[in-house]
Amino acid sequence: MAATPCVVDTSAWIEWLVGSALGQRLRPHFPEKAECLVPTIVQLELSKWLVREVGEDAADLVIAYTQKCVVVPLDTEIALLAADLHRAHQLATADAIVYATARHADAGLLTCDAHFDGLAGVSLFSKTEAPRD
Repeated sequence: MAATPCVVDTSAWIEWLVGSALGQRLRPHFPEKAECLVPTIVQLELSKWLVREVGEDAADLVIAYTQKCVVVPLDTEIALLAADLHRAHQLATADAIVYATARHADAGLLTCDAHFDGLAGVSLFSKTEAPRD
């Protein structure tokens, strides 16, 4: 059976990278590199967070890892879908781009951010609840 592609939101990447209890719960749900879709906006957010929290060398290593996944650049089709999703779900711009990337690729979205709660295709792992699909 073929694996399902999945976008991993920045929040889930961070929990996974720091090895938190939540990150440990996420670990079995992280897609293999070939199925892991990485929007370029997630690379931007990860790089900003990593440089601030652990330095440029660690940021370079993680971004190099994401480049072994399926990097999905923001194009016009995804941007326009993100605008629609922003209006429909009151998502912030970056979140709308992440969600639009998942919807455009017919992929799931793995996240720890509650503002994605209830959206189609989202697997939400909150700090206080069991995962929801």
